[in-house]
Amino acid sequence: MRWMSRFYLVLVGWFFVFYAKAQFPTVLLTTPEKTAFKATSSSADVLDFVAAIQAESPHVHVDTIAVSDSGRVVPMVVLARPKVSSPAEARASGKTFVYVQGNIHGGEVEGKEALLVLMREILLGEEQALLDHQILLFTPNYNPDGNDNLSPDHRSSQEHCPHFVGGRRSGGDWDLNRDGTKLDASETRGLFANAIVPWDPDVFIDLHTTNGVWHANELTYAHSYQTVGHPSTSAYTRDSLLPAVQQTLLDQYDLHTDVYGGYTLAQGWPPKNLYTYNHHPRYLVNQFGLRNRMAILSETFAHDKFYHRINSAHKFVLEILRYTNQHATTIRAINRASEAAVVAEVKAQAGTLKKGVRFKRIPEKDPLTLRTYNYLSYQDSTGKTRYVRTHEVIEVEGVQNYSAFEPVVYATLPKAYVFPANLAHLVPHLQLLGIQVDTLTDSTTYQGEQFNVRQLELSKQSFEHHFLVTLAGEFQAAEQAFPAGSFYVSMEQPLGSLIFYLLEPQSDDGLVTWNFLDKTLYDLGVLEAPVIFPIFKVF
Repeated sequence: MRWMSRFYLVLVGWFFVFYAKAQFPTVLLTTPEKTAFKATSSSADVLDFVAAIQAESPHVHVDTIAVSDSGRVVPMVVLARPKVSSPAEARASGKTFVYVQGNIHGGEVEGKEALLVLMREILLGEEQALLDHQILLFTPNYNPDGNDNLSPDHRSSQEHCPHFVGGRRSGGDWDLNRDGTKLDASETRGLFANAIVPWDPDVFIDLHTTNGVWHANELTYAHSYQTVGHPSTSAYTRDSLLPAVQQTLLDQYDLHTDVYGGYTLAQGWPPKNLYTYNHHPRYLVNQFGLRNRMAILSETFAHDKFYHRINSAHKFVLEILRYTNQHATTIRAINRASEAAVVAEVKAQAGTLKKGVRFKRIPEKDPLTLRTYNYLSYQDSTGKTRYVRTHEVIEVEGVQNYSAFEPVVYATLPKAYVFPANLAHLVPHLQLLGIQVDTLTDSTTYQGEQFNVRQLELSKQSFEHHFLVTLAGEFQAAEQAFPAGSFYVSMEQPLGSLIFYLLEPQSDDGLVTWNFLDKTLYDLGVLEAPVIFPIFKVF
């Protein structure tokens, strides 16, 4: 009955405490459990917990995937039965890999705490069956510097405990969830070098808590937003995996979940439109769509109590893992088919197929029903209409869901990209992302397309310590000779969609955007006259 579920949610904090004490030694209690949910785990607490559970279970391997700018370790816990200690050993198992991380923003601690509880339940409790068909990679504290930068002011839009939480940004002053393209942060570089590329997870889950967005769901979520990647992985996540989890959460726990987004009262009341975040691959969840893998963003509700937020994150990840365990073979098959389709598309349509490189947000075909708190309107002393939120939860039908994206600028899909040796600094960056780059051993002439740059425009404000670049110009058919020592990036590889997004001159989140080509373009004289873009497209 529904009232019983409500009663459960009220008491869930005490349930966590008493269940943990009854089943596990004190060393495996989390900091929230030990403090009646008044405090969150420090980075040292997380390391102690990981060490303790490694001592208790034979099914744990721990990797250090990064060291923060302040010297803090970022551990990744590998849960597998039987235990595996390397990506090669894991691949030999034939199982699906699921990677889950918390605390990419250091004050959004609920995912971190939920993952510690899940490790305990999977390794020592009643959820060991979750390792039957999958290997789990847990990084509970991805941003340890942000986590330990405690202050009562970091989450002013969040209600209830913990009173002291970490900061959003890393110790190097990076937003780690804007770094997937440029890889400025040591944590991001470590994540790709030691987790994403070698382990190549089939499913990636990134756990957040909203910055105070008001709705009436315990949790909201998003899939990888579709741009130029093959659509199958994103579509399966959106149309099969997430709806199944959503229904289970409602039926079994009375947890209301729905798609991520926010609305503005400037458009009046009731809301007519819900807007998601951007499509760029700088967001790790979106990049996984370009990597032919499935990915999920989750956001617990900042206005819930702390133990309720942990519970929402915990149940969401638990039910995803039950789903991925049950459908492991299907998930792997969809991912591998997506890889093959990307390569086949290049072989069949290079030089003719147009694909988007810049996008705008548009509404999905079908509107949604938005669960939210009601507002009352009134007029202030100047006669302007104002709104005040009430306690009443309502459902608003017919809301346009702006979570789709359509191209506004196109480019032709090439067979490969070629660039000269003076752009050698691009090579380790591409390789860190997992892209294969070859070096020409002989001078070679290619037929294809060059981009004539008419204008280089810098953003007026700095974003993530960068002034973002936009190029204007035109493509034209061309022939270019490249000497031995130049670099050749074939599109006939599984990461072809990511390569396209990174190397196209007009991409809205490529290497041009993040200043990787600035010096070369300035040296060519782009501020005085049109120049030829130094990366050539082979048809």
